Amino acid sequence: MKPRPAPRSGDLVPPAAKAGAVVWIVAIAQFFVVQLVVEAGWRTPYSWAANNISDLGNIHCGTWDASRPRYVCSPWHDAMNASFVLHGVLLLAGTLLAGACWGRGGAAVTARILMAVNAGGWVLVGLVPADADENVHVLGALLIMGLGNLGLLCTGLVPGRSLFGRLRGVSLALAAVAVAAAGMFFAQADPGTGLGGLERVAAFAVDAWALVMAVAMLRAARGADAVTPGAVRSR
Repeated sequence: MKPRPAPRSGDLVPPAAKAGAVVWIVAIAQFFVVQLVVEAGWRTPYSWAANNISDLGNIHCGTWDASRPRYVCSPWHDAMNASFVLHGVLLLAGTLLAGACWGRGGAAVTARILMAVNAGGWVLVGLVPADADENVHVLGALLIMGLGNLGLLCTGLVPGRSLFGRLRGVSLALAAVAVAAAGMFFAQADPGTGLGGLERVAAFAVDAWALVMAVAMLRAARGADAVTPGAVRSR
């Protein structure tokens, strides 16, 4: 029995996945640009090390967070909260479009579900700012930093014949760092990065992963497009 030939890179990236890659890139680009714009509107210093991401979306001005009191006043909070929601919607759309790149099997299905949950977490934190309902907002954070990072871990276990399976080392490395950072953040154990910095490591891991995978999908698709019909017939 002849062994099955290894799939070409282009076979691993259907047309829908190319669209998903672009959607992921747009999701991440708008999210980080809006953060920079909104923090520039603060009249008091805003620090990625000391301030939480959610501080940008708080709708009231005043001292906030009993466990780590700090003055929060974000004049352009509406823009930030809209960006949170858009970020989640686009991450979800990209996940649905890129579904084939996870391959098949239980790990692949679980990973996709958890990535969808991660996207839902961003929508939730945008719709319910921390100072509007802290409990609901924290639930959204748990979906992002807890279940979302478990999605990265599951992605590191998908079949090796899939595109994401070929890049499982990236997924596992990011998952390990993100899960550790999330655990320290929720335990309020600052390793020297500042709790705001620690939160970003935990919350942005999926974004970093999605950006790497988006580039990989586009590169694989470009390689497939470079094979002309004439070249295929001449083989």
